[in-house]
Amino acid sequence: MGLRLRPVTGQSVGVNLHDWIDELCDVLDLEAEVDEGLLKDLTRIAAENVEHAAGPVTTYLLGFAAGSKDADPEQVEQLAALAQTLAEGWDRPAGFRDPVDIDDPVPDDSAVDHTGESLEDFEDVEKAEDPDDVED
Repeated sequence: MGLRLRPVTGQSVGVNLHDWIDELCDVLDLEAEVDEGLLKDLTRIAAENVEHAAGPVTTYLLGFAAGSKDADPEQVEQLAALAQTLAEGWDRPAGFRDPVDIDDPVPDDSAVDHTGESLEDFEDVEKAEDPDDVED
């Protein structure tokens, strides 16, 4: 199905966040208690201290963590506090590239026919090529 993009009309209609959350939970078939203030604060803190996109990503991952741990409201607050501490202590400006993270160029093998190959085939090749994976 995927997302459908609609043109922006420039008109914003005031929607109560609580109503939005209720409707979204209905559409997503979720039974959830949401601390709107906590989410708004965490979104703002991450966006201000890391970068703009970190706000929604942080709250998404908070929800993912809470769901995977079947967290109660107190545990959600503890998880949010961990995320807040990380965001407030973030010392890398937007665009910072960690020198350890090297983006090697990926060769274009689009002309190669990989029919019949599986992931295991590539894992075997990687093991054979890994000099640190030598048995004594």
